[in-house]
Order: sequence, then structure tokens, then C-alpha cells
Amino acid sequence: MIAIGGAIGTGLFVASGETISTAGPGGALVAYAAIGLMVYLLMQSLGEMATFLPVAGSFEEYGRRFVSPSFGFAIGWNYWYNWAITVAAELAAAALVMKFWFPDTPGWMWSAIFLTILVTLNALSARAYGEGEFWFALVKVVTVVVFLVLGVLMIVGVMGGSSPGFENWTEGEAPFVGGGLGILAVFMVAGFSFQGTELVAVAAGEAEHPEKNVPRAIRTIFWRILLFYIGAIIVIGFLVPYTDPNLLKSDISDISVSPFTLVFDRAGVAAAAAVMNAVILTSVLSAGNSGLYASTRMLYALAWQGSAPKFFRSTNSHGVPIPALIATTAAGAMCFISSLIGDGQAYIWLVNASGLAGFITWMGVAWSHWKFRKAIYAQGFEVSDLPYRAKFYPAGPIIALVMCAVVILGQGYEAMFGDHDFTALISSYIGLPLFLLLWGIHKWKTGSVGVRPEEANLTRPRQ
Repeated sequence: MIAIGGAIGTGLFVASGETISTAGPGGALVAYAAIGLMVYLLMQSLGEMATFLPVAGSFEEYGRRFVSPSFGFAIGWNYWYNWAITVAAELAAAALVMKFWFPDTPGWMWSAIFLTILVTLNALSARAYGEGEFWFALVKVVTVVVFLVLGVLMIVGVMGGSSPGFENWTEGEAPFVGGGLGILAVFMVAGFSFQGTELVAVAAGEAEHPEKNVPRAIRTIFWRILLFYIGAIIVIGFLVPYTDPNLLKSDISDISVSPFTLVFDRAGVAAAAAVMNAVILTSVLSAGNSGLYASTRMLYALAWQGSAPKFFRSTNSHGVPIPALIATTAAGAMCFISSLIGDGQAYIWLVNASGLAGFITWMGVAWSHWKFRKAIYAQGFEVSDLPYRAKFYPAGPIIALVMCAVVILGQGYEAMFGDHDFTALISSYIGLPLFLLLWGIHKWKTGSVGVRPEEANLTRPRQ
């Protein structure tokens, strides 16, 4: 449920309309299916390492042990600021959502209230975080299931008037609008939509019986997410033409344009906009909840590796790293405040840096898994002894690595070759030099070198 909650959010409820408008129903379907495959391969890689080494600072630990100490350092801090900034973005989004019901109330007040709720959930215990995330995710899952059921009934003509048939799949340039470039443009949106599935590895460090429960989550998460995303795209493609002007306005501040709202409204659901607004609020809070948990645990792990101040190692009686939680909360709050200053340009750059950081983490997962297997072979371990085995090694991590690189390089295509907006181009890629700078500075300061497979640390934590 944590992985589902991390992957299903505004990317599905709102941005799915923009993808269909850009690439048509067929193009959006191809893009989401391809990104879904990439995520499946990454989850396989992550599952193999997370069951063998279920630790709180998973990505940092894997990078440090199997690639190089400097790479692990950079991945760890990259993931921390990724989610710390995401917390700020979700606080801003929550304030916009609340304007639907309370247009005259200051947005910062709602952000402060929601931040207090999220900090409280995370400060109580890992169980409190997990329980909160379970219910947040459940609301989203129920919404998608109801949407799919109603959508199918509308497609076959049982509800909402006569069946539309394949009319919207053949209108104008449909099903593939813009050809290959349209699909490439949608890759970016689809990739961002799936970010959060890796949270299952962060939670593995505090999960009961990770060798049993993490593989079970890995096996089921892909099919559930794929069903939700692919199913939703198919339903929207049948019921809403890609030329519908509402799909061009996928803006969280105007929830009436969500494709989910359009379909619910046509199905006769009373107050469809209010219903979807409530669901999107839970999505925003879910992402903020997960972001606070993930970044807190990463800062805690960085402290134990000597990559952050030692006082971040401290935990309360429930095992929650309170100093790391406070620091992460402060960072998120300061980033949020930057959105209120001037025209918010500093905040926009921070959010862009965060968006790219997720893909950098995914590339780090694929590379770390490649090196992990090399260490397994070099040190005489039997692959059959691994608690969970990635089915498609070595092709899996290689394909995932290449696809992540395509998404990263392709995200600036429009700014470079379309409207020639070089400010947007630079802000899109700001996360990459930040990561390389972290990597380079650590390597320069410590003189660390790459880890040889036969020397990699395969020591497992005590269960």
C-alpha cells in the first residue's frame, strides 16, 4: 500500500489528461506501458537488494557498498533533498486544493496545519506512519477502482447515455497524436507519475519479516499499478476525446478539469468536482507523508555512515530519528516559504531539481544492482540463495538504466528544439549538476575509488 500510495497521485488524477491531449489515447497508452515496464524492472532490482540488505538508507547503502563511497554519498543526499523539496511542493499543492472550499482563507495556514499533521504522524512511530499511509492510499485505490468500474459501464452504454464506441480513438490524429515525439513528451510526465514506487525499499529497513513481506509487495505492486494506470488511460481514451479543451488545463488549482472529474460528472456522480478534490487532497497528503518519512530515514542513514552530523543518529523510544525529522521538516518549510517570496522563481528551480533527482535515484538503483550481482558472483555466493531474485538480470537493470537516461535527456526537448526557452532548459536539468557536484566534492575530499566486486561488503544485518 505504501508503494501504491507513492505511485498513485496527481500524476494519475490530473496529469493523465495532459498526456492524452499531447500524445492521444494510443500515445499515452504506449508511454505509460513503457514506463510501467521500466518501473517493473527497477522494482525487481530493488527487491533483490532490499531483501538481502533491508536497511533504512537503502539507496545510499547500496551505492556505497557496490559502486563507490562517493556515489553512495551523492545518491543519499540526492534522495534526501528530492523528498524534502517534495514535502514543500505538496504543502503548496494542499493550499491550492483547499481554495476549492475556502477561497478566502490564507493558503499558508492550511500548509501549516497539514505540516503539523504529517510531522505528528512521523514522530509517533514507523507504525503510525504506515497506518496513516495505508488509509491515504486506500482512498486513492477505492477511487480508481470505482472510476474503472463506472468507466467500463459507460463504455458499454449501461450508464451515461449511449456507448461512444471507438469514436475517440479515431478522431483527428488519434490514436497517436504527434507521432514519436508526442510519445517522448509523455514519457516525462509518465515517469514522474510513477515516482514513489521505490519507497517500499526505504520501508524495508523497518518492516516485519522483510525477506517474506518485501518480495510479496514487489510481486504485486507492478500489476496493481499497471492495472490502475493502463486501465485509467484506456477508460479516459474511450470517454474523453483528446481534443477536449479541458484536458489542456491539467492544473491542480482547477480540479474541475481533471479527467476523473469529467468522467464522474458524465456518469452522474453528484458533486464530482468536490469528490475528486477530496481525493486529490489525500493524494497530496500521502505524498507529503511518504516524503517526510523517506527523507528522514535517509538523513538518519547518512549520519550513521559519517556523511551527515552525528546528532542525526539519535532516535526516540519508538525508534524514530527525531533530529533528522526536525531538520527535514525545517528544510521543507523553508522551501515552501521560498514559494511565497517574490515571484516564486527560487521555488520553481527547487521543484525542478527535485523532479530530476527521482530519475537519478532510479539510475542509481539499476547501476547498484548490476554491481551487486557482480559482487555475488565474485565472492562465490549462489544466486539461488538470494531471498528474492530479479528475473531478468542482466537485461533488466541495463534496460532500466537506458530508459531512465532517455527520460532525463528527453525532458528538455521542447525547450531546446521547440520554444527555445533556455531558462526553462537550464532549470529542467539543474538537478544533474547538483548530483555530479556532490559526487565530485566527496571524491575530491576523500579520494575514494570504485568498489571492486570481490571486495564489496556483502555483510547482512542481523534479523
